[in-house]
Amino acid sequence: MKKNELRVQYKQKRKDLTNSQKKELELNIYQQVFNLEVKNIKNIHLFLSMKKFNEIDTTPIIKFFKGLDKKIIVSKCNFHDDSLTHYLLDKNTILELNKFGVPEPVNAKEINVKEIDLVFVPLLISDMKKYRVGYGKGFYDRFLATCKKEVKTIGINFFKPIDSIDDLNKYDIPLDKVIYPQ
Repeated sequence: MKKNELRVQYKQKRKDLTNSQKKELELNIYQQVFNLEVKNIKNIHLFLSMKKFNEIDTTPIIKFFKGLDKKIIVSKCNFHDDSLTHYLLDKNTILELNKFGVPEPVNAKEINVKEIDLVFVPLLISDMKKYRVGYGKGFYDRFLATCKKEVKTIGINFFKPIDSIDDLNKYDIPLDKVIYPQ
């Protein structure tokens, strides 16, 4: 199946999840995330959830890693070039929704992308080779292409990977790991 078809299908599947189904799936995902080996990881990039798209709530993941004294980094969208700028999320960070409903920092310290050790990547669906389908703007493809070579990438998703995505291109970057409910 092609990315555009997958986007439509998996946006709807995520929208159709009941609150209780979503909570159950999230608990399973959180347990897997909490069991990751992160001893040598210092700086973790996490996406801030868009409630209107029924994304996984990353708040418990952020709290967990903060409890391990990890630095949490979040992004702000630059719509003129579809890129991301990265900021330290700390107790003083104020978040505001952008025009698309994405929570973004307004008063945080900017972080160089090369300082990031681990990136949790949002996705709608992935395939067995760990390629992902996002919302289609390419924000994360551009971001991951600028990360240091040894950065670890983990997708988190409510749904089991499909066999393959039919229209991959040279800009698509496979993830190191995809976590989904087992």
